[in-house]
Amino acid sequence: MYFFKLIFKNIFRAKLRAALTLLALIIAVLAFGFLQTVVGAFYAGSSGASASRMVTRNAISLASSMPIYYRERIRSVDGIKAVTISNWFGGIYKDRSNFFPQFAVDHTNFFDLYPDFILPPSQLLAFKRDRQGAIVGRKLAEQYGWKLGDTVPIQGTIYPGTWQFHIQGIFDGKEEATATRQFYFHYDFINEELKKNAPRRADQVGIFIVDVKDPSRIADVAMALDAEFKNSLAETLTESEKAFQLGFIAQSETIVDAIRAVSFVVIFIIMAIVANTMAMTARERLSEYATLKALGFSPWFVAMLVIGETMMLCLIGAAIGILLTFPLAVGVAKSPAGAFFPIFKVSQDTVVLQIACAFVVSIIAAIAPAIRSARVKIVDGLRHIG
Repeated sequence: MYFFKLIFKNIFRAKLRAALTLLALIIAVLAFGFLQTVVGAFYAGSSGASASRMVTRNAISLASSMPIYYRERIRSVDGIKAVTISNWFGGIYKDRSNFFPQFAVDHTNFFDLYPDFILPPSQLLAFKRDRQGAIVGRKLAEQYGWKLGDTVPIQGTIYPGTWQFHIQGIFDGKEEATATRQFYFHYDFINEELKKNAPRRADQVGIFIVDVKDPSRIADVAMALDAEFKNSLAETLTESEKAFQLGFIAQSETIVDAIRAVSFVVIFIIMAIVANTMAMTARERLSEYATLKALGFSPWFVAMLVIGETMMLCLIGAAIGILLTFPLAVGVAKSPAGAFFPIFKVSQDTVVLQIACAFVVSIIAAIAPAIRSARVKIVDGLRHIG
């Protein structure tokens, strides 16, 4: 106990230096945790993908559509349990800062393929009966203060005009990591209007979501499905839901890698700062360490004094930095920037990485000062003026 008291008092003997070093540690750990959370947010959607769901899209690109009658041909492929449709809408609510994912879906069976969305049966029934009905995620509803029965106007970009939707359901996630920031409405509502005003664009689908009977055969079923549309006007590309979502991440993989690299650069910088601080501290206290050795304390004890001081300093800074990471992540999740990520929260892996980095920094930063302090000769140390 006396040893720890001595370490704690030594840390704050030079109060300004200790405060500045702690501040640098807190900022570094906070920045590292935040950047790692951003990286994790990119992959959050793929981690919750179902093993039995596939996505079928146009082989040319995601921007190219497919005829809706493909749905019946997809159903006929052996091994397929169910098929539904989904179309990206890309509208604007109030202004462009209010971004959230909007999808026109097959209201008859879309939610049957997503058991991870928890929705009262009465709300699902009301959604199916209302041509302009919409179902929104809990986080999205809380963000904009929406409640059942509200009318939400969305200005179309891909589909011109102002579209009015009635909120008939609010779904929760089965798991904590389930994304609940989406906005779903009837594909038929959009398609019927297109038939009137832009018939050439009607009866076109962005993606088909396919549920397979046996997840272990998903690769074989995907090949059979794509073979069905070989040499057609709109050939298909079918992949697992996870692979489909990772495809979006691959488009910005360079950015993700850069963010990850910067997070570790921050740790290297703070390691240099802490090492410099401890080197200055050890140099000023050489006479004290020599006195301890003259009183009979071993070189090992002197070295542990330096290491313990560094570790405690890093531990305090890391603890405060980790605690501040959580409210920062919550603030970002509630801000407009949070709309670009389905899930934005600090994971256990991020906290473990923060602790591990702080521990590694404390050990590496203390090595040189500890060796110097342990090796100092009593005569040289007592002669030293700090």
